[in-house]
Amino acid sequence: MGFTSSNERKACELGEKKRRTPRFVRQESWRLVRVKERWRRPRGKNSKMRLGMRGWPNAVKIGYKRNRKGRGLHPSGLEEIIVRRPADLENIDAKTQIVKISHTVGERNRIAIMERAQALELTVANPGLKKPEAGPTEELVVKEPESTETEEEPKSTGEKSE
Repeated sequence: MGFTSSNERKACELGEKKRRTPRFVRQESWRLVRVKERWRRPRGKNSKMRLGMRGWPNAVKIGYKRNRKGRGLHPSGLEEIIVRRPADLENIDAKTQIVKISHTVGERNRIAIMERAQALELTVANPGLKKPEAGPTEELVVKEPESTETEEEPKSTGEKSE
């Protein structure tokens, strides 16, 4: 098998050039609303999907597995390292690893991690949403309308007074 470039060779080694795995769906999920698409193995005695009949979706099989070198890697081919604090960035190799910020990290800590990652020239897989920076925020003072009523004129409550 001839390779045209070193990148293609690396991709083949990692299992990326292997046939694309199908989207595995649960049997009858397309027909019944109560059945979700989440994969469940078909176990029926006469299940067409379990038997692998033509026209039915593919079932999960061992043949769809990737090469051992390529398993668990980011699609870029780099190893994902989960980071929870800026100090975790110190031991990361930018050539072979990519930063993934943990989902439990708050906005303030995420900003600190992003700044440290830029200083170390690391790639971040999930930098998060960039919020537009507004100019200097001014506090809005809400003024209540002055009441024009005097104490002599009571509010009418809808009742007749005698």
